[in-house]
Amino acid sequence: MRKVLTWLLGLVTVGMAAIIAWLVVAPPELLRVGDGYAAKIVCSNVFIAGRDGNTVLAEDVQAPGHPLLRFVRISVDNARKTVTARMFGFAAPGHAVYREGLGCTTLSDDRFAAFPGIQRERRWAAQADGAVFWPEGGGIVKNAAVQALIDDPTLTGPGMRAAVVVRGGRIIAEAYGKGFSQWTPLLGWSMTKSVTAALVGLRIKDGRMALDASDLVPEWRDDPRSKIRLSDLLGMQSGLEFNEDYGAVADVTRMLYLESDMAGFVAAKPLAAKPGESFSYSSGTTTLLSRLWMDTFASQRNALTFPRAALFRPLGMTSAVLETDAHGTFVGSSYMYATARDWARFGLFLLQGGRWKDRQLLPDGFVSFMAKPTAASGGRYGSGQVWTEAGRAATAKAGEISLPNDAFWMQGHDGQTALMVPSLDLVVLRMGLTPSRDGYNVRMLYAKIIEAIK
Repeated sequence: MRKVLTWLLGLVTVGMAAIIAWLVVAPPELLRVGDGYAAKIVCSNVFIAGRDGNTVLAEDVQAPGHPLLRFVRISVDNARKTVTARMFGFAAPGHAVYREGLGCTTLSDDRFAAFPGIQRERRWAAQADGAVFWPEGGGIVKNAAVQALIDDPTLTGPGMRAAVVVRGGRIIAEAYGKGFSQWTPLLGWSMTKSVTAALVGLRIKDGRMALDASDLVPEWRDDPRSKIRLSDLLGMQSGLEFNEDYGAVADVTRMLYLESDMAGFVAAKPLAAKPGESFSYSSGTTTLLSRLWMDTFASQRNALTFPRAALFRPLGMTSAVLETDAHGTFVGSSYMYATARDWARFGLFLLQGGRWKDRQLLPDGFVSFMAKPTAASGGRYGSGQVWTEAGRAATAKAGEISLPNDAFWMQGHDGQTALMVPSLDLVVLRMGLTPSRDGYNVRMLYAKIIEAIK
């Protein structure tokens, strides 16, 4: 028995030594990315969504992530509204700070961003009257068949946190995962890109931007990058070099967790292809779009208050928070929190061609432009930060589930999706924490719902 215990102790010692050695030799940037990521996710979920920090660390950061993240420990300062994350002291800690109206910002050190927040733009109470149907109130027109589908975990998939189905402008079914409700703001990840496209559309309608505009960035003058048009950025075919691989310290993770001026980091990238000819999905492209539309305002405060004043408030998106980097630029590629019902409002807004009630907020035809497939993407991506069904038939794999040809959707990391089908007057929202390795295919849920409503 003593020999067995000695052997086990030796094995544990060797294992711990291997773990420590691995941490020590791990690239310092990778450790900094891990700390920054943990601080940011915990901060937003604590101060925007009202969730417990340790629960967020365990469920959102550690469970689905890189094994390195299992060694992260957090400290939440509720008085200062900050979060610090550190991996056993082997790396510089990650910091994130919350500011009212602007959400949480990742910081590389103890210096907190100077902008204090939007004190006059605090979130306002949502309409909860169940006697009045959504979106004017909180009532729903339940469709039992569709409700049964989204109550089926085999269809909504592992990690589902919210599912909302809208038909004819009304919610006909909704479901929530354990610990989540219609009041819980959820991170849309890359669904935020479609919101950024809408904000660009609003500035186009205001006459401050144009799709065919070039010479977009001062640093690009007298440079081949000056040929990049606004439409090239919207269609993910700018030609700018950008690595979107989340498996290491790639451009996307460096931008989100190591750079204080994310748009500046992207603008400094060289061309990897001729503008307008090659599709390359890039969160950097969308963050740069945020900088461009914000620069059309005379002051930073006017730019920072614009999304809420011009888009969220008219749509009644009472919970929506678009977050900024430390430089004050909205991270329009990745960081918007809103309740499932408010994400569904935005989906309905796109379904209706950028119209809300009696107001045409986006330029006529702008949503059709967004959903127009680009040749460079093989028809799978639209001209304005959405994915499209049109054009998929030519490249679809055998047995792939087909959807109506006019369908288009928003899509985000770890299973965030919102499908819009104009011909069926349908929006299907599904959000959760579902890494791609789980093999979940949301198209089956889409197909079943479409079958049920026809």
